[in-house]
Amino acid sequence: MTLMTEGALRALEGLAIELPSWAFGNSGTRFRVFPSPGSPRSIHEKIEDAAEVNRLTGLAPSLALHIPWDAVDDYGALRRHAEDHGVRLGTINSNTFQDEDYKFGALTHEDDRIRRKAIDHHLACIDVMDATGSRDLKIWLAEGSNYPGQTDMRSRQDRLADSLQTIYDRLGPDQRLVLEYKFFEPSFYHTDVPDWGTSYAQVAALGDRAMVCLDTGHHAPGTNIEFIVMQLLRLGKLGSFDFNSRFYADDDLIVGAADPFQLFRILVEVVRGGGLNNPDVAFMLDQCHNIEEKIPGQIRSVLNVQEMTARALLLDRDALAAAQRENDVLAANAIFMDAFQTDVRSALAEWRASRGLPADPMAAYAASGYRDRIVAVRAAGTQLGWSA
Repeated sequence: MTLMTEGALRALEGLAIELPSWAFGNSGTRFRVFPSPGSPRSIHEKIEDAAEVNRLTGLAPSLALHIPWDAVDDYGALRRHAEDHGVRLGTINSNTFQDEDYKFGALTHEDDRIRRKAIDHHLACIDVMDATGSRDLKIWLAEGSNYPGQTDMRSRQDRLADSLQTIYDRLGPDQRLVLEYKFFEPSFYHTDVPDWGTSYAQVAALGDRAMVCLDTGHHAPGTNIEFIVMQLLRLGKLGSFDFNSRFYADDDLIVGAADPFQLFRILVEVVRGGGLNNPDVAFMLDQCHNIEEKIPGQIRSVLNVQEMTARALLLDRDALAAAQRENDVLAANAIFMDAFQTDVRSALAEWRASRGLPADPMAAYAASGYRDRIVAVRAAGTQLGWSA
């Protein structure tokens, strides 16, 4: 196998992975949120940290916002601040899981007043998109029930469809709605959007600019996520990824940390299905760095995605297809594993250096002095964290 062919290197040129603003703030578990020296005190400082990740990796040109966590008075000025630091503002994430009104639902709530409040929040998020130049509105709903008989599940689907239609109708011609799914938590008996099929059914009814968001941590143990990736690409409805890693549930760990082979298998299907460097398929991280430092955690994640993308690009698809046609099970698996087991790290280091990037971005960050500067500058003030 030729290591890092010219075609593979060209394909890597367009790889872009959006960073989540919330990954730079303090986070933790329901037991404890751990502060970290140098954590941002404002969305402006989150942007500066994201720009540092992009400066060192060349892989992270945009930052997703979470509303109202990242709310400001002047989104046009925030957009200019991002552009001045060499990044742009990306996906706008809504939040209907914190207000007291949303205890029993938001877009699915039986009370028209509360449902209208949730819809209006999403319309306000689209106003933010208009000001920031963002394309995607991402919706994740913490809605469902904990006990059999607690609620009428079918009526909730009907109300969800009506709510989403109202939101979708407000989108501009170049904007999209992406609907995320999660099979449980915080609702444990049923979740209103628990799987890709439910998300697909809802967005397919809305129109061409409604897509599914696939979070790699939002599946039951043992789920064949790459099959879902294949199917959504086949149907033209995979709008975005939230990349992270998990051992048990929605752990939101560094992508590839728990199962690098799974990440490779997913990216094989992304390449196979035309999802790589496809503007209609957005790559984003969704992580919470609870005990590790935030900036190097993001650096490690985007490098892991790049590495597994490179390995996926090395897969000898002609040889694989031939083995598959012959039903040569062992040969096909060996070809697949050859690509996964190829060490591309030195080749990627050389590739980065040839483009004026640090060969080792993790080491470059450690040597840059950036951490010492932000720790000193941000010693005063209130750090941002969950819900802020």
